[in-house]
Amino acid sequence: MYAWIAALINGILVGLVYGLAAIGLNLIWGVMKVINLSHGAFIALGMFCAYFIFHFAGINPFLAVILILIVGLILGMISYFIVLHRVLDAPELSTLLSTYSLSLIIIGLGTFIFTTNPRAIDIGLGSIGIGNIYIPITKILTGLFSILFTIVLYVFLYKTWTGKAIRAVSLNRAAAEFMGVNSTFILSLSFGIGVGLAMVAGCLIAAIFPFTILSGAVYELKSFVICVLGGLGSPIGALVGGLILGLLENICALKIPVGYIPFIEFVILVIILLVKPTGLITKR
Repeated sequence: MYAWIAALINGILVGLVYGLAAIGLNLIWGVMKVINLSHGAFIALGMFCAYFIFHFAGINPFLAVILILIVGLILGMISYFIVLHRVLDAPELSTLLSTYSLSLIIIGLGTFIFTTNPRAIDIGLGSIGIGNIYIPITKILTGLFSILFTIVLYVFLYKTWTGKAIRAVSLNRAAAEFMGVNSTFILSLSFGIGVGLAMVAGCLIAAIFPFTILSGAVYELKSFVICVLGGLGSPIGALVGGLILGLLENICALKIPVGYIPFIEFVILVIILLVKPTGLITKR
């Protein structure tokens, strides 16, 4: 009984940060119709930002998330103009190759600078006991921060002029331009927000799991599964998909070897594509 309850709690907390990692990928697709293959590289970059801020500045990763979000936003906007702006209206393969090239550059430089040695952030915040179940406070905080960032993004997209402009561009870029929206700025901002959220997710993941510069690839694959599961272009769908994936991983681990879990995840992905290709929650 305690094992099942612990798996349920851990699944929810880890699933929330999975969902946050997928939201950035989902936002970029929803606005720009671009599959960002550099998503995992930026997640890994967020991990190392948190690591060096903690070890050299002594700042807790949970206090550094705003700084990392701003860094990600700036890097994302710069990357948009360098990598995507000229090929955005080209065939889909062009944007895939552009973002994949960006990923190779980040991973290559990261491997040269950081090596592939595992790193970890030992915050040591203790745990909260519920009967015989002990939940690390770091996991609780990652879940809470993931919910917070999702709510802030939702309010930004639906309650602010800039957010409404992003949604307008995602629906019809030409019509939004006729209404006075600077689509170039909005597209770069959207890519910047997506990258910023990916780096924040990397920061939160680094607080609970060891990582290397190559770790982002794992979470990029999970993000693709979550996006298809929750619904492409739907930030709330990404969070729901992340919860489902987190629960699936932790509950299945009680009964089957961990090595089989990725296989089950991709089987579910194929089933969703066959049964409900729009995902559980469609974009609004």
